[in-house]
Amino acid sequence: MTQVDLANRLGISRSAVNAWEMGISKPHINNIIELAKIFYVTTDYLLMVDDAKHFIDITDLSDKEKKVIIDLAAALRDKN
Repeated sequence: MTQVDLANRLGISRSAVNAWEMGISKPHINNIIELAKIFYVTTDYLLMVDDAKHFIDITDLSDKEKKVIIDLAAALRDKN
């Protein structure tokens, strides 16, 4: 994704994205939230608070489907 593409998705200027990449400025909290959504990562990952990079959006799943995902994650944790 180019700086222009990202800027367009966020509704900001390309120079603002460039300034973030160069370390000249930092994104506003609203942009951090949108960046997390765009790149399917957690805000903690973007802020370098946590190494947990990915999240799974299960909000549209049924309770039964959510339980399957949670049980699978637990089984994988127990395996390691």
